[in-house]
Amino acid sequence: MQKKTLSDISCKGKRILMRVDFNVPLDLNGTITNDKRIIEALPSIRQVLETGGRLILMSHLGRPKGKVTPELSLAPVARRLSELLDTDVVMANNCIGTEAMQQALALQDGEVMMLENLRFHPEEEKNDPEFARELASMGEIYVNDAFGTAHRAHASTEGICHYVQPSVAGFLIEKELKYLGQALNNPERPFVAILGGAKISGKIDVLENLFNKVDTVLIGGAMIFTFFKAQGLSVGKSLVEDDKVELARHLLQTAKERKIRMLLPEDVIAASEFSGDAETMAVPVGSIPENMMGLDIGPKTIDTFSREILAAKTVVWNGPMGVFEIEPFAKGTIAIAQALADATAKGTISIVGGGDSAAAVMKAGLASGITHISTGGGASLEFLEGKELPGITALND
Repeated sequence: MQKKTLSDISCKGKRILMRVDFNVPLDLNGTITNDKRIIEALPSIRQVLETGGRLILMSHLGRPKGKVTPELSLAPVARRLSELLDTDVVMANNCIGTEAMQQALALQDGEVMMLENLRFHPEEEKNDPEFARELASMGEIYVNDAFGTAHRAHASTEGICHYVQPSVAGFLIEKELKYLGQALNNPERPFVAILGGAKISGKIDVLENLFNKVDTVLIGGAMIFTFFKAQGLSVGKSLVEDDKVELARHLLQTAKERKIRMLLPEDVIAASEFSGDAETMAVPVGSIPENMMGLDIGPKTIDTFSREILAAKTVVWNGPMGVFEIEPFAKGTIAIAQALADATAKGTISIVGGGDSAAAVMKAGLASGITHISTGGGASLEFLEGKELPGITALND
């Protein structure tokens, strides 16, 4: 997608309305426990301020369900942003209305304000045209830098573009489109996709879209057991989607017909229960004892998958290999993250698609070794499925 970006416009003296994703975790005292999302938005924010723009930031936080919820106020975010920028951030009491509008009009070049939580209004998620128009009236240029919400047609992501022009992408969205778009449309080969997670049902569309593009697919996570059942293998007490066994059979057949290498694990780590203290053992697939369940990929699979990753030129990864939140079942996921970092060091383009896989890479301390970690779990998944993202489609070409 060739979209206009922040680099294509002049901000000087203009009120710039920027949608960011400041949906950060807060503890019970309202203290931010991880400010990564704020830091990721800084390049776009600094670009506007340093070129003399008057910046109005808008975001949602949590799920207030259309009601004013004081503990979900963006005030702590404005304070943290003020520290990071070393400048005052004006905090508005609302995201629309006379007072917020007066504050916006009072901004001088290089100044910044933050609107209150968009989702305090039910009209935001309903993409209400009147609400979108009122938001739009605050600014003269719209910038979307919130990839995490780009798959939702909300008033601040899609509706607003009908009322304020130009509407352009911020640096964060530009980066997402560059890496995800390039991987899907013009990848360096061999192109390997790694898919994990619990359910085939959550990954069908991704698989079917990637079948048109990849050379090899590596499958991990609990969804392998539905594939194994489709092949007539015994899976013990492992998680199986019984209503998806036929679909798994169809996907295996499709991969074969299209000459795509679809690699399933050779061995798994099995345990009798879902616990950190459980006795574990590595067993070949098809030999899982009746009273045990598979909870991670095994050592042979780690070797095979790692070799495939190291031989690839482009790798996209979405979904963990096992129950990585529990220590004994995290080895597979962490080993894949390590192989990805090693491949990247040798020149491979590595893309991690948000959500649990991103969390696993962070947990392994390997984030800096990956080419691109997507900032949107749901959005990157829909992008990989080949779906249109309304918040991006609405921006100017």
